[in-house]
Amino acid sequence: MQQDAPADAVPTIQVDNERVRVVEWRFAPGAHTGWHVHEYDYVVVPQTDGLLKIDTSDGWQRAELTAGVPYYRQAGVEHDVYNGGEKELVFVEVEIKAHGIAPA
Repeated sequence: MQQDAPADAVPTIQVDNERVRVVEWRFAPGAHTGWHVHEYDYVVVPQTDGLLKIDTSDGWQRAELTAGVPYYRQAGVEHDVYNGGEKELVFVEVEIKAHGIAPA
């Protein structure tokens, strides 16, 4: 029996200005982002517990997420991120576009 392809992860932009971009990501089981490169440093804040499966040029990685426990990554990360669990996975991603004191 043929299975349906995983649905795409659903991004909702919450803030996007010259200093930051904040995106809520929702992943149904098996959903993924598609290959992408992060052009800015970023912080991910999980809203649910869950398992990420991450396809990288170096192979597959796994990351257990815990709601409310953030992590940081530097710009340049290239990957495709999958929900490796059996329930919806949600996180908020904050990309840092600008640093320092905001201009007056």
